[in-house]
Amino acid sequence: MLIVNPFATATSPAGRDALVHTLGAHFDLDVELTTHRGHAFELAARAAAEGFDAVVVHGGDGSVNEATNGLLDPPGTSDPSTARPALGVIPGGSANVFARTLGIDPDPLLATQQIIDLLDAGHTRRIGLGHTDDRWFLFNAGMGIDAVVVHAMEDKRHAGKAATPARYLWTTVSSFLRHAGSAATFDVEIPGHDRITGARFGFVSNTSPWTYLGPREIRTNPSTGFDTGLGVFVSTSTGVLRNLPLATRLLAQADPKAGHLYREDDVDEVRFVAETPIDVQMDGDYIGAFRDIRFRHRRDALTVIAPADAR
Repeated sequence: MLIVNPFATATSPAGRDALVHTLGAHFDLDVELTTHRGHAFELAARAAAEGFDAVVVHGGDGSVNEATNGLLDPPGTSDPSTARPALGVIPGGSANVFARTLGIDPDPLLATQQIIDLLDAGHTRRIGLGHTDDRWFLFNAGMGIDAVVVHAMEDKRHAGKAATPARYLWTTVSSFLRHAGSAATFDVEIPGHDRITGARFGFVSNTSPWTYLGPREIRTNPSTGFDTGLGVFVSTSTGVLRNLPLATRLLAQADPKAGHLYREDDVDEVRFVAETPIDVQMDGDYIGAFRDIRFRHRRDALTVIAPADAR
C-alpha cells in the first residue's frame, strides 16, 4: 500500500503520478490518498489487517507517525511477535526527519527507486520506538518551548503559510524570547536517578539527529539511535544569555554542554510532571497540554525498509 498525503509540503500531482507509475511497474500496488487527520492511521491499520507486505508513506513526518501507529497495536497491548507490514518512507514533507535518519534519499523519485532496490534485495531492519501509554513516536517528543514552536507552526500552516526552515527558525527565536519569562516548570523523573526540578523545556529522543534546519543537523543526544534506549535533554533555564552558547554548540554540532543542562542517554523510561498543563509535541505534531506524561522505549518494535547502516 502506498499512502500519499496530497497536502504535504513537498508533494505534487506530477510527482505523485511518477512515483506511482514507478512503484506500480514493480509491485502489486494499492494507492490511497489521505483526506483528513488520522486517515493515514486508518489506512495503515487496514493494511495490517489485510496482510499487506509493506506500507510506503509519501508525506511528512506527521503522516509517517500516523501510519506507524496504525500498523502497530497500542503500546500497552502490542505483541512484537505479530507479523506486520514493513514501513517505507518517500519524503514529502518540509523536514522529513525520519526519512533522513533512515538514510533515505531526500529526492522523492530517487527515494522511490531506493525503496524498490531495498525491497528487491530484502533489506529491512527492526528499530526501537519511543511511546507514551497510548501512542508511539519515531524520533522525538518534547515538553515546553519546542512544543510551543510546533503549535505556532501548525497555526501558521493552517493560515496558509509554508513550513520553511527560515520560518521554523524565526518562530523558534520569537517563541523563545516571548516565553523566556514564563513561570511554567516541570520535574523530570528517571528511574535510578535523582529527580530534576524546575525544568523549563525537555526533549526525549529516539534517534539522532531528531531535527534539521535545512541541511543542518541538530543533535541533542548524539549517541542516541534506533538501537539504543531514549536520550533525555532537559534545560532548567530559558534565559537567552544562558542558552545562546548552548544553541551555538548545537548548531556547530559540538557536544552540547551547559551548567543548566541535564543529559542522559540510553534510558528506558522518563516522566515529566508539572503543576499546570504544559504543551507537548511528538514527531513534530502538537498533541496537547499535559501535567503528567511518561515516555518509555520498546526495542525492535517496527520493521522498516532502510539501508542496514541507518542510525
